[in-house]
Amino acid sequence: MIIFVYINYFFFKLILVRMLDKNSAIGVFDSGIGGLSVLKQFIRFLPSENYIYLGDTARVPYGNKSKQIVEAYAKESAEFLISKGVKIIIIACNTVSALALDSIRSISNDIDVIGMIDPAAEASLRASRNGKIGIIGTRATIGSNAYINQINNISSENSNIKVFSKACPMFVPIVEEGMIRHDATKLIAEEYLSEFRNHKIDTLVLGCTHYPLLSHLINEVLPNVTLIDSGEHAAVYALRVLAEKRLLIEPNLQFIEKPKIDFYVTDSATNFYEQAHNFLGFKIDKPQIIKLGKD
Repeated sequence: MIIFVYINYFFFKLILVRMLDKNSAIGVFDSGIGGLSVLKQFIRFLPSENYIYLGDTARVPYGNKSKQIVEAYAKESAEFLISKGVKIIIIACNTVSALALDSIRSISNDIDVIGMIDPAAEASLRASRNGKIGIIGTRATIGSNAYINQINNISSENSNIKVFSKACPMFVPIVEEGMIRHDATKLIAEEYLSEFRNHKIDTLVLGCTHYPLLSHLINEVLPNVTLIDSGEHAAVYALRVLAEKRLLIEPNLQFIEKPKIDFYVTDSATNFYEQAHNFLGFKIDKPQIIKLGKD
């Protein structure tokens, strides 16, 4: 009986691998709209791919929620993408990547799941010259110590690495309100980031997918500091994974005005169109509203 069950399981896994089609979509999900900055990077590096983007706009933000709630919400988003037959899942949210990556991988079978933490941590170590690295993110991401732990794990043999972290919760509403060039925003950025000058960091990880839209301002406060965009490095990592598994769509040499993207949200966010345009640089098709979970 045990042998029979094992054989069935083996063939199920084999069938699943064969079902992964290179023409299937890349699945991207986030707690809301911040993951659009990650999607932008994927379009930059993988313009010929098809995409499904899911924003849990009904339950945003995740940054102030417990690990248990984040895991539950993230599993529901991942299950939706799996039901759509995606070939890879991208967690376009640092909070979910920090708190629920293993939970999502436990239900993904042979579909690769890529979060924000590992690619950005590796990139920060490659970029830093003096070994002093800063991390900024939501309270949940910073409180999890996910970045610090991963950087320390990678650099365990290098005692010169020093990591400093800071929660910057006001940055998310600032971006979503479109106040990225407001005078008040610069004052808030100065308040949050000035301590990094004292630490003499030369590299700063933008540990929230909203933060790349504030890059110009962060560079003003911290000149000569290399900024690490987690979405950019996740895109490069995904490109390598898909190439190794021969799941990349052949590049289209013709000009593509905009890629094929199916958008889904869990609530009709009034500013989703405007924010998507701000993040991506082009107008999007109307997102479909779906329901996640039992409530």
